[in-house]
Amino acid sequence: MVLFTVNAIPSVETYIKQVKNNQHAEHELVEEHELVDTKAEIRPAFASANKSILLDTITKEAEKRRIAPINAKVDSVWKAIPGYNGLEVDIEETLKLAEHQLTPNQINYVMKEVEPSIQLDDLGPNPVYKGNPKKPMVSIMINVAWGNEFLPSMLETLRKENVHATFFFDGSWLKKNTEMAKRILSEGHEVSNHAYSHKDMRTISRSKAVEEISKTEELLKQLGVKNVLFAPPSGYFNQETVQVASEFKLQTILWTFDTIDWKNPGAGRILERLSNQVEPGTLILMHPTVSSRDALPGMISLIKKKGLVVGTVSDLLSSKRITGQGQITK
Repeated sequence: MVLFTVNAIPSVETYIKQVKNNQHAEHELVEEHELVDTKAEIRPAFASANKSILLDTITKEAEKRRIAPINAKVDSVWKAIPGYNGLEVDIEETLKLAEHQLTPNQINYVMKEVEPSIQLDDLGPNPVYKGNPKKPMVSIMINVAWGNEFLPSMLETLRKENVHATFFFDGSWLKKNTEMAKRILSEGHEVSNHAYSHKDMRTISRSKAVEEISKTEELLKQLGVKNVLFAPPSGYFNQETVQVASEFKLQTILWTFDTIDWKNPGAGRILERLSNQVEPGTLILMHPTVSSRDALPGMISLIKKKGLVVGTVSDLLSSKRITGQGQITK
């Protein structure tokens, strides 16, 4: 029993070896602990440095990508010309997106629009003949006082092409054709004021001008329309006409390109002239006539081939940009 007990007690050499092993293990634990602490300190520092580099890259690129807004102005020939929003990088949103980007060195720039300091409303009572030439959009404006027989096929063309126009209603026509007006409105088109009885606005009294505009405005309200535009019949107006329209909070609208469709020039002649004259900002005047009905499909095709978008008159007058492909905007 005594021998067994002695053999059970570890030798001095074994004991020393165990002590050394324990000390080594403790040393490894200390080293591992110190390494974990060091990483914990490095990670925030690395993230902070990486964010700083990203921010610097984005800020420098933002300077290159900035497009200044264009103020609305009164031109000596074209009168009131709408402004156009600028474009700049939203640095904060771009940085947030970049920090969570899985693909290294890839930054998706978030752009935001910057409004001009002078807008169309700031110019006072002035007529508009065209949109901003930097905005790749044109508008089709259809003045309606007659020609109901051509409206259904024109509406069908607009629907097929996914295009919205602005219809200016003569009030006396609107009173008799409420259902057609409702149909036009239901198909997403803009409807606006074309006075009441197609008078020459230059030759009537101020009180009569107020009556012509107000009677049609009341009919539009009955359709649930909050109107903002006025197109004087035959394009006849004077400064008092523009002032009266302004008192109704209406912008007076003329045109850049006249189809002269009431002379029945034929679709080919309209397309030939439009091809040479259409450009960004063009306001195209037409009526529900046989020439415009026949020309409308080709007109829309021609406009699109030139890289232009067809929008309502209000779309064209807005300073909002038409965003390009591959660009993130907010």
